[in-house]
Amino acid sequence: MSHDKKFNSGKQHLVYMANQIATFFTSQPGDEAAENVADHINKFWEPRMRRHLFEIIERGGDGLSPLVLKAADSIRRPQAA
Repeated sequence: MSHDKKFNSGKQHLVYMANQIATFFTSQPGDEAAENVADHINKFWEPRMRRHLFEIIERGGDGLSPLVLKAADSIRRPQAA
């Protein structure tokens, strides 16, 4: 399997997971929802997953909910591999 196919498959799964987290927190008021999305990702996603999430965001964030994109500023960016 080529790198692009692996990336796209993994990308779809990360986008799905990030959007599920956003859906859970979406009913919270104001900036609290984005802060909680970022907090959850920071606590429970390993650096490799966060690194791939930032790759998705840098490629345009295709498929990510606006709440995930808003939370991105508060998600800890891991060091390059």
